[in-house]
Amino acid sequence: MLPVKGYAGQKVAVLGLGRSGLATAAALRAGAAEPLLWDDSPEARAKAEAEGFVCTDLTRHGAMEGVVALITSPGIPHLYPSPNKVIALALELGIPVDNDIGLFFQSFGSSEWDDFETPPKVVCVTGSNGKSTTTALIHHILQVADRPTQMAGNIGTGVLSIEPPLDGEVIVLELSSYQTELARALTPDVAVFTNLSPDHLDRHNGMGGYFAAKRRLFAEGGPDRAVIGVDEVEGQYLANQVAMGPGDDRVIRISSGQKLEGFGWSVFVRKGFLSEWRRGKQMASIDLREISGLPGAHNHQNACAAYAACRSLGLAPKLIEGALQSFAGLPHRSQLVGEKAGVRFINDSKATNVDSASKALQAFQKIRWIVGGMGKDGGLSGIEPHLGSVVKAYLIGHSARDFALQIGGLDHEICETMERAVARAAADAQPGEVVLLAPAAASFDQYPNFEKRGEDFTARVSALLG
Repeated sequence: MLPVKGYAGQKVAVLGLGRSGLATAAALRAGAAEPLLWDDSPEARAKAEAEGFVCTDLTRHGAMEGVVALITSPGIPHLYPSPNKVIALALELGIPVDNDIGLFFQSFGSSEWDDFETPPKVVCVTGSNGKSTTTALIHHILQVADRPTQMAGNIGTGVLSIEPPLDGEVIVLELSSYQTELARALTPDVAVFTNLSPDHLDRHNGMGGYFAAKRRLFAEGGPDRAVIGVDEVEGQYLANQVAMGPGDDRVIRISSGQKLEGFGWSVFVRKGFLSEWRRGKQMASIDLREISGLPGAHNHQNACAAYAACRSLGLAPKLIEGALQSFAGLPHRSQLVGEKAGVRFINDSKATNVDSASKALQAFQKIRWIVGGMGKDGGLSGIEPHLGSVVKAYLIGHSARDFALQIGGLDHEICETMERAVARAAADAQPGEVVLLAPAAASFDQYPNFEKRGEDFTARVSALLG
């Protein structure tokens, strides 16, 4: 655990008592602060009280008296569509509102570092799609390189639950827009922007607000090195703002599909080959085509981002190449569940929007597509150009019938449940085909989260495979 610094002997309110909220409370207590906790859920409050914390109804008159900061969990809205009533009260009273990411950067440094040969570094990864895979891939490469490393943030461990860093350690954080938007301190050594596509727009009041939340990691974070995907105009704009000119190698531009040879430093993939260019010369090339843990153009972009981040940390191309070969991928992200009679079963439950589902559809051929759930704004709008490899769609969940109307003449079957969809797709599939779960929708109609949806798919497939 990292004790939070700067609040010893002071009252700090914590709103939201999920994983990050309880970790924040523990870290505040370890730093000698007096945490006051609140959550609308009686079950969450009971769990906090069982761990020895004081729960205080922060909505009561006078409850915020003497509070010097309010730390809120990322899922609680603080501006759009409307602020939570506790946050609104803090804004009215002028009480600083922060989150665990801000506390992490405020508390990360230590006097023990004076005895280190190499100060610890922080790599932060944000973007719309590929954040988790890129974060895990950077962490994996560092492990293969025998560099001390921890992974936290929006993936795995809460940022304040990590162990104090060792000499030369690299902390790799996945950060969502909810986390970057509110953190009062953002000072990564390396910041990575994968890509941008519409998501969480109600929370950010549109694409402009969504992009602005991501941009804070670079504009206010001031990283020593910025790795920026430039396959969308927002990434091009961000790279343009951060760099002093095309030759500025503090910015590493990355792309899956574009040649980027005219910049100080770039990493890109063309026809399955990753190339690193620096000051007009090719420095390395890696064949990604047979790396099973990184299928498709979207994973090739993730490989570019991870490669660039690790090169900026001083790792050699050959070492990175070997680590890419041994990367197994993440659950629920183009995860190979199994194969039988020439049919592969792929779990991409994390594909919760049209953009990520489209990338999954482009990664495979001859697809039996399991799609549906709680459709987002726009439904399947924009997915039509990517349906060429789909043999048949098997529709599940709340939006099954709406989605059926949006896929035109594509052969489809309304299955409603995962059990029926897996059974029907497996029965229809021929050797050489792929049964792909890429829902293009949220999971909340039938499951508490995308992980549980993916686990259900995996369990159904495992039962079929015997």
